Amino acid sequence: MSSPVHSCSKTFSGYPCTHRQWRHAGHCRFVHGYSRSFHFWFRATALDENGFVVDFSGLRELERRLAEQFDHTFLASADDPLLPTWRQLHEQGALDLRVMANVGMESSAELVWGWANELLLARDGGRTCCWRSEARENEKNAACYEALPAWFAAGS
Repeated sequence: MSSPVHSCSKTFSGYPCTHRQWRHAGHCRFVHGYSRSFHFWFRATALDENGFVVDFSGLRELERRLAEQFDHTFLASADDPLLPTWRQLHEQGALDLRVMANVGMESSAELVWGWANELLLARDGGRTCCWRSEARENEKNAACYEALPAWFAAGS
């Protein structure tokens, strides 16, 4: 039988950005945009001194990182053949380029899951973790990444 855990969640929204899935045969290969949002699920085996799993006021660094990556930016995959063009447009001030391994929602969910866990491990020393993240491109479409970090699973 597994030990009981507490859980909570937090949503961050309002990150308008553009991207393209250059390998896609359909319309996703064209530059298009969404106002992305991100939802995080947290867990802890013990509550903090305030009775919280995660003190949401302590997530400002995560919120800042989300804004820096996704707020009014152009996301390009690292292997996009037009990357030199996107870099040139960035240098000319036409777009605010962010290069990612993959710009898709699935990869975005995994990326931000990692950011949340970096913050939580540094701040809480392994008491808490993000066990699931969701990257949402609109009301209809979202992707999730779900995993327990090895350092959390080993201690729970």
